[in-house]
Amino acid sequence: MNELDTKERLIQAYDRMMERVRHALDTAEHKTAPPLEHAIQVAREKAIELGEISRDEAEKIGQYLQRDIHEFAEHLNDTSSELKSWFHMDMELIEVRLVDLMSQVADQTRVELAQLAVSARSPRLYHCGEISAPGTLQCRACEELIRFRKTGHIPPCPKCHGTEFVRLASQRSE
Repeated sequence: MNELDTKERLIQAYDRMMERVRHALDTAEHKTAPPLEHAIQVAREKAIELGEISRDEAEKIGQYLQRDIHEFAEHLNDTSSELKSWFHMDMELIEVRLVDLMSQVADQTRVELAQLAVSARSPRLYHCGEISAPGTLQCRACEELIRFRKTGHIPPCPKCHGTEFVRLASQRSE
């Protein structure tokens, strides 16, 4: 399998795991909702069980999911702005299915985040080679913007080849 096939397989795994997390949170809605971490663990194990990805790949993708969901939920919790400001691009350019998934999972995660009272409000770092949900990332070195219209691998900065990024949200409170 070539590198392009591997990247596409991991991106598809991210999207499937996001759907599984949403399903786990939805089906537990009438009971005590499982914490996000538990829902992601269940999604990881299912991906491994079905042979979609290796255990190491599932762990990494689970970390990416948790990072993206927390960022999205924090933005919704901290602002009254619309989704468009978090994605920082025209909503018509983003896959509707993925926006719906992120919204459903993040909405259920907001309560968990409030309970955790996120200790530090510093932006989470995104690194070259990781997978990211749709939205805009900004290079920490040169401030170049990289826009994701769908789930994708984070490339090096096209301007300076930097490898660290932060999510750009127009209403972020730093």
